[in-house]
Amino acid sequence: MGVSVQAMFNKICAVDLKSGILCPRCEEKIRSGEVSELDLNVAKTLLGMENAYPALQKIHFHKSIESGNTLIILVDKKDVHLIQNYGGKILRDIAVKTRKKKVRILGYNDGTRHFLENLFAPAAILTINTIWLPDGSTETKVILPNRDSRKLPTNVEVLKDLAKNIRNITLRVEFEPFH
Repeated sequence: MGVSVQAMFNKICAVDLKSGILCPRCEEKIRSGEVSELDLNVAKTLLGMENAYPALQKIHFHKSIESGNTLIILVDKKDVHLIQNYGGKILRDIAVKTRKKKVRILGYNDGTRHFLENLFAPAAILTINTIWLPDGSTETKVILPNRDSRKLPTNVEVLKDLAKNIRNITLRVEFEPFH
C-alpha cells in the first residue's frame, strides 16, 4: 500500500494521509489553499478503498471539486478508465462515503473539447464555439440536441459552475431549436 498513496495524491505526505495527522508542511498546504479539505477527504476515501479496488493503487489523483450535490474527481487522463472499469461500483462507493448524490471522474489533463464532452456525458455535444466579448473576455458556447436535455448528468447551472471552477471556462449552454 505504501507506493499507491503517493501515486494517488503526492501533495500530502504518505504518512500524514494514512495517519490523518498532518505535519507542519502539509498543514501549510491546507492553510494556503494549495490542498483543500475536500481534496484531503477524497484522497483518504480513495486510500480506504484501494484494498477493495486494486486499480485505485495505480491512479494519480489531482484535485476534487464539488458543486451542488455533484463531486468531480480529477485524475490523470490515462487513469479514468481504471475507475470506470468496475461498472460504476467505485463511483457508487465514493458517493456513499462522501455523501454525494453524483460522483464523476474526469481527466485532469484532457483537452477542452474532451473535458466538456465528459462533463456533459451522456448528453452529446453538437457544437462548441468560442465567443469573444467586447471586454476582451471569452465564453464557450456549447450547443446540445434538444433530445439530450434529459440526459444531462446534473442541471445546467451546476455544469457551468463546475466548468468555471475546474478549467476557468465560462459556459453558455444552448439547445438546438426544434425543426
